[in-house]
Formats: sequence, C-alpha cells, structure tokens
Amino acid sequence: MLDAFLGHYAYWGAIVLLAIGLYTVTAGTNLVKKVMGLSIFQTAVFVFYISIGAVEDATAPIVDAAHGAYANPLPHVLILTAIVVGVATAALALALVVRIHAECGSIEEDDIERAIRDTGSGWSEVVVGGVAAHDDGPPAMRMSGPPGADAGAGTGDDGEGRGGADRAEGGDR
Repeated sequence: MLDAFLGHYAYWGAIVLLAIGLYTVTAGTNLVKKVMGLSIFQTAVFVFYISIGAVEDATAPIVDAAHGAYANPLPHVLILTAIVVGVATAALALALVVRIHAECGSIEEDDIERAIRDTGSGWSEVVVGGVAAHDDGPPAMRMSGPPGADAGAGTGDDGEGRGGADRAEGGDR
C-alpha cells in the first residue's frame, strides 16, 4: 500500500500543486495573487502531463538494437510550448492588473467593484481604448509613455536614444 502511494509521488505532487493553485484563485481577492494561483495551477498540469509521459528505463528515441523502450518526446515538446504560452499569458494578465490599478487605484476585487459602482455604470464605460469614455474631463491615462515623460524626451539630437554622447566621444555602435 505504501509503495503504491510513494511510487506515484509525481502524481501526488501535481495534486497538491493543483489544490494550492485552485485555492489561491478562488479564495483570494488580490488580482496579482490570482494570477500567481493560475500559474501554480498550470504548473500542476505540466507536472501531471510529464509524469504520464515518463517511461521507466527508456532512452532517447534513437533506433538502436540494444534498447527496447523509447521515451516519447511529444509530451515534453508540448509542455515546452505550453510553458511559453503560460508565461506570455501571465505577462498579459499582469499588464492588465497594472492597467486596472491605474484606473481604479487598487488591485483588490472589492475596491475595483466599488470604483465601478461609483462611476454609475459598467466597466465598458470606465475605460474604452485606453482613455476614459466619459467626456466630462481629461483622459484618465495617456498611452504615449511613462507618466511625466514627453514623447521623445531623452532621445537627444541624434534620434536614436543615445543623446549624441557616442558621437561626441567618437564611439560607434
């Protein structure tokens, strides 16, 4: 009984990670913690999928008469692709959290809902295309650059962001 339990440690690890990720997503109200919970949940799926694809005493899939069992490379390739997609998705989610914080002033769900209720309308009227949808004031956030920076500030006279310092010192790129 104990051997059956310990023999599948990767499955148990995946189940624990799955439970931690699911709890983090459902119990928390902080958006950053929710994104992290989704990443943990996704990692659990990766561990589980790789565990299924593991073959004991297998070698690389190079045909040789001395080896009988070969490992299937497809699960590993699929997981590598999924990792890249997962990182990109997490980056997009965190960028949206930053945008929500800029509009609502918080990353807590209760505060965001309160900010939406205070506007007297739904989220679609709070932000449309990077600017406030209502016409009674200036845009809430401009998409031209960091706050307080003018477009093109710090680029110098050469237009390549070097400020002409490299040419003054005789340096080349």
